[in-house]
Amino acid sequence: MDTESEYCTKTGWLCLDFANTVDWHASCSPVESLNNYTDLIEWSVNTGIISGDAKDVLLRKSEEKPAEAQAVLEKAREIRENIYQILSDAAHGHPIKTTDLKGFNKALASVLSHSRLAPYERGLMLDCGPRLDKLDSVIWPVVKSALNLMTSEAITRVGQCCDEKGCGWLFWDSSRNRSRRWCDMSDCGNRAKVRRFYAKSK
Repeated sequence: MDTESEYCTKTGWLCLDFANTVDWHASCSPVESLNNYTDLIEWSVNTGIISGDAKDVLLRKSEEKPAEAQAVLEKAREIRENIYQILSDAAHGHPIKTTDLKGFNKALASVLSHSRLAPYERGLMLDCGPRLDKLDSVIWPVVKSALNLMTSEAITRVGQCCDEKGCGWLFWDSSRNRSRRWCDMSDCGNRAKVRRFYAKSK
């Protein structure tokens, strides 16, 4: 069962972690971390989407079908960009672009076609868990996570790092007055403090 709490996320939301698999996303020179299908699978293992055994099965299948694996990687990147742009616009109060919604809805339709209602605790849940016969199934929980975030009040808590160099990292702002501005005060936040200090000293 793919509930959000089962995953090892840095931000608290699987879809935000996935959107952050590009460093310096808002800069002119973003740095890609998903350079091949293996990278996508390693990320899926690290976040708890799949187990080590499932990793071995999917990697073997990807070696047997390299063209399909490459297509899945490109699809994953496109979905990531749709999610990133939608949440970035939401964080800044900008209108959501039709092209991004269209891209996400296409991915959502594909995921729902493979999903089913399953028992969970005292109720039911939409099971979008990965399948070993589908190379793209590791993306399904990410899309479900994005759907849950985008259709709940939690989306009002999404923020984006304000670093002037274009960090662009997305985060879930748990501060009481929603005042968080940086991905991490010890990183981009500290650089901003140093810049302000030197500006004042001049």
